[in-house]
Amino acid sequence: MKSSTAKIVREYGPFPGVDNVAGVTYDGQNVWFASGDKLNALDPASGKTVRAIDVAAHAGTAFDGKHLFQIAEDRIQKIDPESGLVLSTIPAPGNGGDSGLAWAEGSLWVGEYRARKIHQVDPQTGAVLRSIESNRFVTGVTWVDGELWHGTWQGDESDLRRVDPRTGEVLEKLEMPAGVGVSGLESDGKDGFFCGGGASRKVRAVRRPKKDEST
Repeated sequence: MKSSTAKIVREYGPFPGVDNVAGVTYDGQNVWFASGDKLNALDPASGKTVRAIDVAAHAGTAFDGKHLFQIAEDRIQKIDPESGLVLSTIPAPGNGGDSGLAWAEGSLWVGEYRARKIHQVDPQTGAVLRSIESNRFVTGVTWVDGELWHGTWQGDESDLRRVDPRTGEVLEKLEMPAGVGVSGLESDGKDGFFCGGGASRKVRAVRRPKKDEST
């Protein structure tokens, strides 16, 4: 397993009126982050929040190219980002213990925090298609270039890890600096991640290692 220190390239926030940053996602233009009772759109170029949707937003956030998906307590809401309306809901697999959320290949991928699992979920019905075991508390989840990454956060220790999507084996680990936690996680589709920072009220951009980089 490759292990290295995460390179934080930019910090956004703390944001006024935000007590906690939970899930994060990226729609190709704005970073959306969940803050309890709102979904906030952050322009990563300017660092400013450009709009907010009043909706329950307690944990992971995802974007399928058209709609936002947001965990609220024990359910996953499908949201129209234009109108802010909740179009439908499905049950969340962790029944309220859910954390990260990602969209990939027609499925939602849901982290279950204390159960140390990632579930592949049917976005129409909420049915669990399969589950991957982790050996750490799972926070954010993201897919990029066929790689499955998830955040962990236990005590003061937090990292990003790339895992085998079939077995859950840890293939690579990026350790965050001491005291810097990762709540939500999303790839920017290129060479970086956006990480929710929990009670720090920040979003952090972290560099994704190139495939040929060694420790």
